Parts: sequence; structure tokens; C-alpha cells
Amino acid sequence: MQRWRGLEDIPQDWGRSVVTIGSYDGVHRGHQVIIGRAVERARELGIPSVVVTFDPHPSEVVRPGSHPPLLAPHHRRAELMADLGVDALLILPFTSEFSKLSPAEFVVKALVDKLHARVVVEGPNFRFGHKAAGNVEFLAELGETYDYEVDVIDLFVSGEAGGGQPFSSTLTRRLVAEGDVAGAAEILGRPHRVEGVVVRGAQRGRELGYPTANVETLPHTAIPADGVYAGWLTADGERMPAAISVGTNPQFDGTERTVEAYAIDRVGLDLYGLHVAVDFLAYVRGQEKFESIEALLEAIARDVKRSTELIEADEARGA
Repeated sequence: MQRWRGLEDIPQDWGRSVVTIGSYDGVHRGHQVIIGRAVERARELGIPSVVVTFDPHPSEVVRPGSHPPLLAPHHRRAELMADLGVDALLILPFTSEFSKLSPAEFVVKALVDKLHARVVVEGPNFRFGHKAAGNVEFLAELGETYDYEVDVIDLFVSGEAGGGQPFSSTLTRRLVAEGDVAGAAEILGRPHRVEGVVVRGAQRGRELGYPTANVETLPHTAIPADGVYAGWLTADGERMPAAISVGTNPQFDGTERTVEAYAIDRVGLDLYGLHVAVDFLAYVRGQEKFESIEALLEAIARDVKRSTELIEADEARGA
């Protein structure tokens, strides 16, 4: 998959293409339907498919300080889009100047002059241009002038976790923030992932016999509610069952919120300085402060046992 940053990176000899535009944070199941349709139309027409997205998130430029928690960094979104068969990803730097482009100016500058759109695939709620004044109806009107077609795809509706709401990044962020990682996974089509570099912490886990990878998460990461979770720790291409702790470590009067993952039954791991991924499968329990270290150790043993059971059950379902 080709990756471009800014309109100037698009090859000058780029021909017609099928385009879809959006933040696509998380590349959830609703996004997958829209992107998949764009890929399908591109293959039918024998031309490339292009996803257009933005960095930073538009809300941070329009309303500084309002950057939403991110479900996936751009490199992760690119991986997921490549898996869907996308031919090219265009990341547009979202600046104050860019935010002032009218809907028509955006269409001409990006879709017509640079990407030579033949088809534009979007969800029904797509908005674009200055103050989000453009919608799919206006996009289609412009298509009559600039020789492109607009294909509008209905969004999927979520299951029990979302109460019947359409799949959305906003809903997914709420579920993650509430600790409902199973509900978030239902929308994403996979477990929610947190990434970062392993840094040295207080090393209390090592002292207690449960050494953890203390993950310095990427900026604006959507982190689940404080508590203990079952999931996986991926490092150097190896995916390991893990019991994951999120919180301030109240047992030792901590104040800084951390994400720590214990690779179950793994001995002698040295992960310091590595970029790792932590996938959240299921909620185990909330954050607690115990009466003694002995009580804490008993709880950790139960957490590890329960995490192992949840992971094994999930793997059995997928077998």
C-alpha cells in the first residue's frame, strides 16, 4: 500500500481512483464496510482505491484541547487498511488554513485535481469542508460537475453493548472508557489495542513475582477504565497471554495512571525499550486496595487464573 502525507506526495501521473474520506479512528466494523466497498468498486473498475484521512484530528484544530482519545494510531490504521486491500493512504495535515477550505474548494483541490476521483464512497453522515458545511448530497451535486459518482453506504448497527446504535468511534471510545472492552471489541471486530514503549517503573511486580511490562502509551491513547483485564502482550512479533493492570496502583499510594501487562508464565523476558502492543480481551475486576501484601498476592493469583481461563475460552471459540 502506498502512503502519502499531504497532497504534494501524490504522484503527478496518478490516474482515476475510488476514494473514501474520514478520520477512520479504530477502523471499526462500520468503517470496514465503507472501506471494503471502496476497494470492491475500485477492483470492478480496474483502478486503485484511496483512503483519505487527517492528522491531527480535526477537532484539535477547530477546538484546541478537545482531541478525542484515539482508538488506533495512524500506523495501526494503515496496517488495518492494507489488510482490507486499500491501494493508497493519504494523510492530510489538518491545519487552521486547511480547515477554512469550503466544501467545494476541498473537492476540487483533493478529489478532482489530485486524486482524479471516479467514485467517492461514504457513510450517510459524512460531513466535510469549513464548519462541516458539506454533506453527501452536496458531494453528489459536485460530482455531476466534476465527473465522479457518490456511493453512500449505510452504517452497521451495533449489538447489545451499543444499545442498537450505529457503529461509531465515539461509541467505541465510551465503551473503552467504561472498561467494557468486550463491547468495544464487538464494534472494532477485534480487541482494543494500546501501544507504547516499555519503560522502567517501580519494579514492584518483579518483587512480588509477577514482573510486568510498564507501557508508556502513545499521546491521546484511549485507555480502558482502571481495573484488571485479560488479554495479550505482543513484543518482537510474539503474542503472549497476559493479565493487564490499568490504574494508579493504590496499594502503594500511586498517583500516576499506568498500563502494565504481565506475560503469564513467561520467565526472563527483557522488554525494556521495545515498542509493544497490549490487546484487551475481557474485564476481570476493578482496581482495589487490599489490607495486606498477602491479600494482594492472593488477588493477583486469582487474576492470572481468571485471565488464563478467559483467554483459553476465547482461543477455543476461534479454533
